[in-house]
Amino acid sequence: MNILKFLVSVTFLIYCFSSDLKAKNLEIEITKNLRCLICQGQSVYDSDSEFANSVKILVEKKLNEGLDEKQIYAYLKNKYGDWILYDPGFSKNTYFLWLLPILMFVFGGAIILKKVIFKKKKL
Repeated sequence: MNILKFLVSVTFLIYCFSSDLKAKNLEIEITKNLRCLICQGQSVYDSDSEFANSVKILVEKKLNEGLDEKQIYAYLKNKYGDWILYDPGFSKNTYFLWLLPILMFVFGGAIILKKVIFKKKKL
């Protein structure tokens, strides 16, 4: 009987530890995907500013309330704007961010092709 109690206790502790570990990993993942508004270029996870620390606490609080990752991102995006997310979604406000690299690639390719074609004609 004692062995059974011991096994149940160990199983319960492992379950609690693994669920805490999953929650902590999710918290770390979320804070790594958020940009610190004070420390330009650093994630909230990497920053030690007062703002970053308050966002870390907020993310932990929201996870404890039962919100999932997308809901937390939506909450922070509504509060601080799209710029807080390292990977903003495609919307009317961010379409230029998504299309700019493609446009640069097309224009760069056109310039290179034009130079190559004119170089062949000169020869």
